[in-house]
Amino acid sequence: MNNSFANTARLLGAALRALLVLTLVTGVIYPLVVTGIAQGLFNNKANGSEIESHGRVVGSSLIGQQGYSLDYFQPRPANGLGTNSINTQYKLILSGATNLSADNEKLIKSVEEAKAKVVKENSTADHKVRPSQVPADAVTSSGSGLDPDISPAYAELQVHRVAAKNDLPVAQVDRLVEDHTEGRTLGFMGEPRVNVLELNIALKDLVTKS
Repeated sequence: MNNSFANTARLLGAALRALLVLTLVTGVIYPLVVTGIAQGLFNNKANGSEIESHGRVVGSSLIGQQGYSLDYFQPRPANGLGTNSINTQYKLILSGATNLSADNEKLIKSVEEAKAKVVKENSTADHKVRPSQVPADAVTSSGSGLDPDISPAYAELQVHRVAAKNDLPVAQVDRLVEDHTEGRTLGFMGEPRVNVLELNIALKDLVTKS
């Protein structure tokens, strides 16, 4: 009986020591080391890829934003977020796509309406936009609905409207888009893209200086 109790106590003691050691290693030391490495080598990415403007955090380069006036470049539509009542303002509670098939009548109608709106909003007195010029990302939302980027084609399509709204030369706004166009990752992955938030921050600074 005494031997059995002693063995049980020994096993419980060993298990407790193992629990404490593993808790210390995996719950304290490992997280601190990983966090330290991330903060030291990848500080911006580790903190959410924050974007600052005049010393104030205004968003993340990974998360798209809605609600820009027509004075600014517009992001991709966020139709997927409109399918729920929780996250329609990029509150980061949910993300999602429309989950509608390509031949779905509702999707076709929304794309046609979005294309007509893009054509109307971006046509100016001296520059008319044709429906055939509207790229796919201007009228469709991404899988998450939170895509921060648009295609260079969609950014270029908006140049004349943005220039007219802000009394800027078209060439100057066009150059702004070129300066904020990123190429394929590592030269071969993905597609060229323009981060809308970063582009609009640069546009605001340009307007302020003008």
